[in-house]
Amino acid sequence: MELVRELPLDQVLLGDAVRVMRMLPAASVHCVFADPPYNLQLRGELRRPDDSLVDGVDEAWDRFTDFATYDAFTREWLGECRRLLRKDGTLWVIGSYHNIFRIGAILQDLGFWVLNDIIWRKANPMPNFRGRRFTNAHETLIWAARGQDSRHRFNYQAMKAMNDDIQMRSDWFIPLCTGAERLRNAHGLKLHPTQKPEALLHRILLASTAPGDIVLDPFLGTGTTAAVARRLRRHYIGIERHPAYVEAALGRVRRVRPAAAEALAVTAGRREVPRVPFGSLVERGVLPPGTRLTDRNRRVEAVVVADGTIRVGPLQGSIHKVGAEVQHAPACNGWLFWHVERDGALVAIDGLRILPADPTE
Repeated sequence: MELVRELPLDQVLLGDAVRVMRMLPAASVHCVFADPPYNLQLRGELRRPDDSLVDGVDEAWDRFTDFATYDAFTREWLGECRRLLRKDGTLWVIGSYHNIFRIGAILQDLGFWVLNDIIWRKANPMPNFRGRRFTNAHETLIWAARGQDSRHRFNYQAMKAMNDDIQMRSDWFIPLCTGAERLRNAHGLKLHPTQKPEALLHRILLASTAPGDIVLDPFLGTGTTAAVARRLRRHYIGIERHPAYVEAALGRVRRVRPAAAEALAVTAGRREVPRVPFGSLVERGVLPPGTRLTDRNRRVEAVVVADGTIRVGPLQGSIHKVGAEVQHAPACNGWLFWHVERDGALVAIDGLRILPADPTE
């Protein structure tokens, strides 16, 4: 088989997930989202009491006959995902109680480092038709870094802003895919039995990727990951073995209009703030010698010195050391403690670190 020599960016590829992934170069993608087959138990539970199949499900949808076969398949595709991920890349995999525990153990065996498990609570879950169990109202997502030493991306401030300025929790309440978003065949039946809502993928990609990143979905289905990636200006590579799903995904992606670039800037977290020495602000003229600094309550005032220290009476030293001494505290984050007046308002000097290199720009 001829190897693919360039990444097939923004393409939907027809074929077996493992075979196609083996054709791609190592360490080439930033993020993987995987919605693999749910394993053999699911067939019986997608039947109504009269033994008819739920809309959109066919006999061949889940082809595994025992756990050993499923586990071997899982090791193969997860192994390829780890090979394709960059060192600091992350994997998202979603499943139910039928398969997620087996997947979790295998991905840990392969060297992935689990960051979170997320509970997707469905606002409108499918009922338990046989009445023999609780209604299964959630699915589980595992978010894992490629390895323990990965410096994974997490857009913490974006997730906090999305949640009314409260830390985003690990239980997400999102409705199932319904209405116009749900793709249907010529008979009006669901085209895919587990089509994921775009809201779910929006949150995943916004949390763990940046514009221009490459997202791989080895079980693309009808193209939710590709559609959301295109809207958020991420590159995507989708793999799907079912021709009807590929056709639907291609049509769906073509209808998506990418968001304007200025609409994709996310709130920067502290990791993204440049680690600029205080002295750099002094020598650049952002805080020239003689500038008066104060705490937010204006109880103490300091003077900026030419060498990048500050002085309060006889005390002189770094912004952190002097800040700690005036508070009689063991330590102090001077960037947050000290403020400067700008246009009649006090501003923490921490915010000055994001100014351009040339303060006249």
